[in-house]
Amino acid sequence: MPLPRLLTLIISLGILLGLLLWLIDSIYRLYSQIAWSSPLLAHLMVWLLIVVLGCIIYGFFYYFNVFSSPKQSSKKARYRRIAAKLPQQKTEAASENLKAVKRQVQQIQDKVSQKALLSRSQEIEANLARGELRVVVFGTGSAGKTSLVNALIGEMVGNVEATMGTTQIGETYRLKLKGISREILITDTPGILEAGIAGTQREQLARQLATEADLLLFVIDNDLRQSEYEPLRMLVGIGKRSLLIFNKTDLYSDEDQEVILNQLKQRVQDFINAADIVALAANPQPVQLENGELIQPEPDIIPLIKRLAAILRAEGEDLIADNILLQSQRLGEEARKIIDSQRRRQADKIIDRYQWIGAGVIAVTPLPVVDMLAAAAVNAQMVIEIGQVYNCEINSERGKELALSLGKTLVSLGVVKGAVELLARALQFQVATYIVGKAIQAVTGAYLTRIAGKSFVEYFRHDQDWGDGGITEVVQRQFQLSRKDEFIKAFISDAINKVVKPFSDQWQDPEEEQEEETEEVYVRRNDDDW
Repeated sequence: MPLPRLLTLIISLGILLGLLLWLIDSIYRLYSQIAWSSPLLAHLMVWLLIVVLGCIIYGFFYYFNVFSSPKQSSKKARYRRIAAKLPQQKTEAASENLKAVKRQVQQIQDKVSQKALLSRSQEIEANLARGELRVVVFGTGSAGKTSLVNALIGEMVGNVEATMGTTQIGETYRLKLKGISREILITDTPGILEAGIAGTQREQLARQLATEADLLLFVIDNDLRQSEYEPLRMLVGIGKRSLLIFNKTDLYSDEDQEVILNQLKQRVQDFINAADIVALAANPQPVQLENGELIQPEPDIIPLIKRLAAILRAEGEDLIADNILLQSQRLGEEARKIIDSQRRRQADKIIDRYQWIGAGVIAVTPLPVVDMLAAAAVNAQMVIEIGQVYNCEINSERGKELALSLGKTLVSLGVVKGAVELLARALQFQVATYIVGKAIQAVTGAYLTRIAGKSFVEYFRHDQDWGDGGITEVVQRQFQLSRKDEFIKAFISDAINKVVKPFSDQWQDPEEEQEEETEEVYVRRNDDDW
């Protein structure tokens, strides 16, 4: 306390003491005078004065206790408000995400995917309402996960029989921990890195359970292998709060334990704190005494229980809020991917329809200049329909403007000439020589329509934005993707079936045309002969 404030306090106490002595003497004199005539009134007056004096003293000490450090008090109060507000904000954000997911799910046409996403969103909502702390034990089958779960349950709520054999599904146990109001669920997952199709399926289940955990216990029994490091890094990377559990320490000497622990700390120092690496022995090996008797040591898991309790008490509310928010975001992202894939298929159907319609028109009415193919290939109505697939309503004028802009880009980048050369080489090995020259315009028109359509898909996917590289970069990227050998072979095959063959009768061999003309002249002359 500062010196001026201390002096003020001492002087105030001195004055208060003097006033108190004067007050006591005055009250005594007044009491004596009143008691002479009315003892009852005198006693009431004394009690009233005692109450008033007590209130004054309480107010005095309350002032100096509460306001002696106003900055510290305000900081503590503000911290408590922020600590309570953060999980609430995250929970509200998760609720809004789930509402958005439900709106997105209504756009999904695949009923199976729609039902699965709705079911998962309802499950997340139920978890949000229950507010349980989910602790998931994850690792290889040989790391001792089940023994660790049994030891934890046995230590915290009493003995539990060990599960025999391999964990088939995510077995869950409920328990309460002192100082934590919420119920804790501990889930034992199937082991990862198991052989065979069944092992792969069980690993997928284990990873799914791990991604839904509020807190992850990643169990190993030696130094961290690459096959274990990758899933651990992935789970931490998506936001899973994790403890790295070094189990079966009873199999190692103290020196070996120290070496392994140091290696573990070094390997995971970028994403796991050293305090979150816990060494234990969940199911120690029997020890033989000198007299030959075998004894079973008690599980050594107290370090884990202490660390678990400290994390759940300090971070429990945040862990729940973070996990619910993460799950809702991942579900929303999955819904967006399904919708995006659905829209791509719809847009591809539109592009496919217009590319062959355009090819047919060009086949009937060939263009005098090759560069005119760009304008003929980019159909404004196609642009409008692709926009509608992505909920972007544009009018015909805007559609024509976009089509014209992309057509000019195709010419300026040399895509038209490049497409002609590319398809001419491909067609000369597939069709008769006399047809190539006449079919090339029609097939190139379909090819350019596809590049244009795919470019507009990217434009509408990104909310009518061409991106940092502009329309030029998008068109160039689509042209490069459409030049791959596999695509060209499939495209030429479709073009032959949908363009070349249907119009081959109109594209006759010049020699055949000459023969037909000669025969026609000969017939006319014979008809004219008397």
